[in-house]
Amino acid sequence: MNVRKRRLPVGWYPGTAKECEQEITDFLRDFSPPKGNWVAGVAPHAGWGFSGRGAAKVVKTLSLRGVVDRVVIFGGHLPGSHEPIAYMEESWETPLGSQFMDADFAYKLVNGGHATSAAAGFADNTIEVQVPFVRYFFPDAKIIAVHSPSSEQALNLARAVKSFLDDDDLTAVFLGSADLTHYGPNYGFTPKGTGAPSVKWVKEENDRVLIEKAVNMEALQLVNEAPIRQNTCSAGPIASVIAIAGLYGVGRGTLLEYYTSYDVMPGSSFVGYASIVY
Repeated sequence: MNVRKRRLPVGWYPGTAKECEQEITDFLRDFSPPKGNWVAGVAPHAGWGFSGRGAAKVVKTLSLRGVVDRVVIFGGHLPGSHEPIAYMEESWETPLGSQFMDADFAYKLVNGGHATSAAAGFADNTIEVQVPFVRYFFPDAKIIAVHSPSSEQALNLARAVKSFLDDDDLTAVFLGSADLTHYGPNYGFTPKGTGAPSVKWVKEENDRVLIEKAVNMEALQLVNEAPIRQNTCSAGPIASVIAIAGLYGVGRGTLLEYYTSYDVMPGSSFVGYASIVY
């Protein structure tokens, strides 16, 4: 079997099943997911110590849907000019055990011209940090993992994924992996200087604009504005999730939580995290 091995070191997420289970339990302490027939979500993708609680809440909420055939993870970090990138392996290694992947579905995306296959050695955190959460909450579902570019291609990808799922009569939930504003000297983005005014601007204006578009399901507007405002590193996954949720009849998203890495560890450079479900 063609297995995708862990690429990220311990520090991004734990190295053992026991540690993963304990951290997930801690992330969800005192969290009561809202009731609903949730089909999709947007989750942050930094190391678990920063964004883990936000991601855990999204995947936990999606698990209220019950048993599904597939979990589709839309990864990020792709420029708008790039083709979607699909992972072709048959399983993904996690500390909680290997999760089966739908390699046949990935081939359909590639052979249909909707994506290109991931090159040997290709690695990116946006999907990998989510896989242990999927393994924990959806152990019997196969993963479909594909990176979504920050352009209108993200919407086209969502339509293709929905069509192929319908062809095979498969149930699914969808997870878009995205962080919000990367602010500070470390990221070369300091339009409001540093200190308290910059944190206030990111929280109350720059990230707020993106969250409102995501909740209102304005996918194309979000993609077009993101490069200008620099309020997400991964507009594509958000747009794909919005588009596919709309195809399932969803009309609006729900913000579960928003915070920044500054709230976890204050510093001149920080990143925004939003947890949204549809």
